[in-house]
Amino acid sequence: MAHVVAAPDKFRGTATGAEVAAAMAAGAAGAGWTCDQAPLADGGEGLLAALGGSVRVTRVTGPLGRPVEAEWRMRGTTAVIEMARASGLTLAGGPEGNDPLRASTTGTGELVAAAVAAGARTVIVGAGGSATTDGGLGCLRALPPLARLRGVELVVACDVTTAFVEAAPVFAPQKGATPAQVALLTSRLERLAQVYEQDHGVDVRRLPGSGAAGGLAGGLAAVGARLIPGFELVADAIGLSERMEGADLVLTGEGFLDDQSFQGKAVGGVVELAREGGVPVLVVAGRIFGDHAVEAVSLVDRFGEERAVNDALGCIEEAVAQELAGRGGDQAVRRR
Repeated sequence: MAHVVAAPDKFRGTATGAEVAAAMAAGAAGAGWTCDQAPLADGGEGLLAALGGSVRVTRVTGPLGRPVEAEWRMRGTTAVIEMARASGLTLAGGPEGNDPLRASTTGTGELVAAAVAAGARTVIVGAGGSATTDGGLGCLRALPPLARLRGVELVVACDVTTAFVEAAPVFAPQKGATPAQVALLTSRLERLAQVYEQDHGVDVRRLPGSGAAGGLAGGLAAVGARLIPGFELVADAIGLSERMEGADLVLTGEGFLDDQSFQGKAVGGVVELAREGGVPVLVVAGRIFGDHAVEAVSLVDRFGEERAVNDALGCIEEAVAQELAGRGGDQAVRRR
């Protein structure tokens, strides 16, 4: 029987990675294929579910100052945090409700402090889904004195490769910033990079990934954090490469497939890993923007916008069943 590995990211605002993987598995089963479900995250939302651990909840300062209850995880002496749970754009009411100049990562720093107080010796911070472009300043101000962080390994799981100052022009418009606010935020990040270099001896300006979460990654790098691609962290943790061995096809997907999908995101990572292993790969996406050197299915194009938006999981299951029907395990994904 033919075998597929379903390794999708979330469809933001619609379905979690685990829900998408389950829908893919249902579609594969309908076509007579076996399926290994391997939902992913790239450093943004979904990191907690992907890495697991006992659930903790801490009351922290939200991105605009209101308190929020933020979930995080503890695995032995390793804490896993999603900055979006404390400083995310959704908590700010989306781009329309956000105040891009005021949004702060203070709550993320409070989560790190809570993890250290709970005995964590390694703290993994997922950087993605942020409301902020504060360069991590709020986070650093909320951290314990740096002397208390000695012996604690800080790891930032980045979902982009963008450099520190570029976080403003690249991402702030998505967080509700006007052109004038983007210019101001860019100036702030330029000045903050100078301050970090003066205070900590670390130049974050060209550090790949330092612009993740509005520069939070760069701020944490300034105080000793290690920046790594979130996809690589999760893929290693779940043994994705080994699970692809012997598969006849790899399925991946996300809500929007565009150029950024191949710049540190999970989908691009899966495509690269599958190609290295010589396994065909198929991307299932809600929408596709631009042309990409990968076989892909757009749910909007296939099922229409209304159904693709309102029944994304049903569309995913049906699309996978259609694509896999009649294909043998030794059959490459056909070009359409």
